[in-house]
Amino acid sequence: MFPTLIGTVVIAGIVGYLSERSGFTHNGILQSIVICVGGAFVFYFVTLMFGLGFRSPGMNAVAASVGALVIVPFHWRR
Repeated sequence: MFPTLIGTVVIAGIVGYLSERSGFTHNGILQSIVICVGGAFVFYFVTLMFGLGFRSPGMNAVAASVGALVIVPFHWRR
């Protein structure tokens, strides 16, 4: 369980960094990484509690990170 959590954080950080460097988001590198890690944490614990998600923890981390990047910035912008 613990290595999966660490892997989720690492994958989420990489997705946040790459999304900022590629121009997908314009939040700032640190902000994108924090958004991705937060979304990955939430999705990881939802997966533990309810069993929702994909079979692969890596795919869960990528999907949660991208989902958080799409939901959070657009929610606060007009």
